[in-house]
Amino acid sequence: MTTRHWVVRGRVQGVNFRAATRDRARTLGLECQVWNRDDGGVECVAEGDESRLEQLERFLHRGPSLAEVESVERVSG
Repeated sequence: MTTRHWVVRGRVQGVNFRAATRDRARTLGLECQVWNRDDGGVECVAEGDESRLEQLERFLHRGPSLAEVESVERVSG
């Protein structure tokens, strides 16, 4: 079991980013926590199979349709 931690920046608050990320993680069979940051970003910690975490990371780079992701920083994992 692997844990990954990311910070996503851009237009990611108020566009359903957290809910969409939790839904994607669930469909991938991952445990996931997602929260808004005070600086306007979103933080995500997920745990599970390495290949499924890679799929979640690819999702974070695009997000839901209204999001405008500028960067995804992998903090750990």
